[in-house]
Amino acid sequence: MSTLVNFLIYALAVYIAAMIVPGIKIKGFGTAAVVGILLILARYTIEPVLVLLTLPVTLLTFGLFLIIINAFVIAIVAALVKDFKVEGFLSAIIYSVVLALVNAILQWLF
Repeated sequence: MSTLVNFLIYALAVYIAAMIVPGIKIKGFGTAAVVGILLILARYTIEPVLVLLTLPVTLLTFGLFLIIINAFVIAIVAALVKDFKVEGFLSAIIYSVVLALVNAILQWLF
């Protein structure tokens, strides 16, 4: 599948997951596309460093701490994008899980 199609599917997943999770506000699909780009960039730049720094905790929790790292990255992106609001860290954690599930379902469908 092309990179553009994967990006559009991820942007759609960002938008759908924001509609599902209470405490997450997103203005529109354009904002979802910007958030998608920033989340992808953060996934390849910031997240590996955080995973490396928290490796002992991640191993002790059998990888569940990665959800916390993803929520932290989502909170960082929310601080950067004006029209994307996260109303608490618990909302970011739930959004992280829902986003992964919605993205997996959309990737499977398309």
